[in-house]
Amino acid sequence: MPYTPKDAFKSLTEEIKSTGQSRKLTVRELLSYFHQQRRSDPVVRWIHDNLEKFGIECIPDFEQVFIDSTVELRKKPTIKVQKSSDGMASKIIRDPIPRLALLPAANREPKTVTRDADLNHAITLMMMHDFSQLPVMQNQRDVDGIISWKSIVAAQTIGGPCQTVKECLVRDVEIVPQDAPLFDAVKSVMAGEVVLVRAQDRKIVGLVTVADIGQQFISLAEPFLILEQVENHIRSLMDDKFTKEQLRTALDPSAKERNVEAISDLSFGEYIRLLQNSEHWGRLGLKMDRATFTKRLDEIREIRNDVMHFHPDGISGDDMETLRETSRFFYSFSQFKRAI
Repeated sequence: MPYTPKDAFKSLTEEIKSTGQSRKLTVRELLSYFHQQRRSDPVVRWIHDNLEKFGIECIPDFEQVFIDSTVELRKKPTIKVQKSSDGMASKIIRDPIPRLALLPAANREPKTVTRDADLNHAITLMMMHDFSQLPVMQNQRDVDGIISWKSIVAAQTIGGPCQTVKECLVRDVEIVPQDAPLFDAVKSVMAGEVVLVRAQDRKIVGLVTVADIGQQFISLAEPFLILEQVENHIRSLMDDKFTKEQLRTALDPSAKERNVEAISDLSFGEYIRLLQNSEHWGRLGLKMDRATFTKRLDEIREIRNDVMHFHPDGISGDDMETLRETSRFFYSFSQFKRAI
């Protein structure tokens, strides 16, 4: 990685080791020591390497919890390193599975009502906070069930008394551990519309609904959709402007045997390589600065690589704005071309 952590992180680790006192901070704060906003694969490896380098462990692993969750940095205990049969030190194995704990909703302690609460109290809470359901609990760990608009209407339809929460209660609600695989949990939410989330200490720490899943995947899908739009604009701009021989000049040396018939056969990086040639750039007939244009495309290429490595954190706000700005640029440009 071409990054160097600021002296502040080194000072933090030295303080932890010299005093023997651990330090609690959020994952977001840990990332800020490395001038990062999200946990892409390169950033995760970089931080893990530095924790190892400075003799610090992170409990729980910052990679596997919600970005605003609190983790604890502490001096790594001195232990004898187990050598493998080939004499190499064993490496820490990272969990490759995204967990439910990464979602914001799985880390927001839900508002609850007790089973003996007045129904009007539950209805008021649901209306006030725009909730479609409320967990029914006597304490932080014991779940009696859930009350929802659907369960209230169902109880009233059959002519029940419907004066207290327990008279509109649905006891069948799925409780999912916070460390459950994310995509397994998503299936449970889609099947039952809602799941409660239980932490390792058995406390209910979240409530995830279909709406939460929808919002999460909308935020993850937007970069993919914008990237597709940008790439389509680039192809439209370059289509039929180059011969097959000219297109082949953009190929990576290791891919010279690849068949290239049209601009769509090139990768995003190869679009850039093609346009970095001043003669090729001239074939587009654009009254724009080539260096500025290709520099922006290279920024998009880097964001594209990041987006393709799916992570629930999504991409940074700055990268998202770069995508939107580029999409607006190409849209305005295409509208202007149609008008002339």
